[in-house]
Amino acid sequence: MAKSLSHYDRSGKAVMVDISAKTPTKRVAEASAFVAMRPAVLKTLPSNPKGDPLEIARLAGIMAAKQTANLIPLCHPLPLSHVAVDMRLCENGVAITSKVTTKAETGVEMEALVAATVAALTIYDMCKAADKGIEIRDIVLERKSGGKSGDYARVRARGTISAPQKLRRKT
Repeated sequence: MAKSLSHYDRSGKAVMVDISAKTPTKRVAEASAFVAMRPAVLKTLPSNPKGDPLEIARLAGIMAAKQTANLIPLCHPLPLSHVAVDMRLCENGVAITSKVTTKAETGVEMEALVAATVAALTIYDMCKAADKGIEIRDIVLERKSGGKSGDYARVRARGTISAPQKLRRKT
């Protein structure tokens, strides 16, 4: 039987999930995104007249994670303990990773996804003058730990599209 969606009541009305009975626990989530661009555009990054696109995108991702509850209507505002956003230059673009940590009653998957997404959008904004064909791809939850649903890690088979897989809890 498929799980029911938690953000709907029995009549189908959207609701914020009541987490008041949950105990705060450590929660960690990691997400990633990829900004595909031509090598010629990559070479212009150090001389961008707007500033260092990667550093500005990193800061934008961190700031965005802290605003997730303002962006996603039914997300709970969470006290974030740590947000990290990292960039790696590749031959065909920029790989972005985010990691968010909290001690709370609910997870930080959305915060990690928002951080990676806004970082990718910022890179696009900083570089669009050089190429409007830049693409934002593969925004995914890579892993999460903590909470009732247990741990999760995305499994990426070499040369294929990633497939999610739930990890078994340690007993």
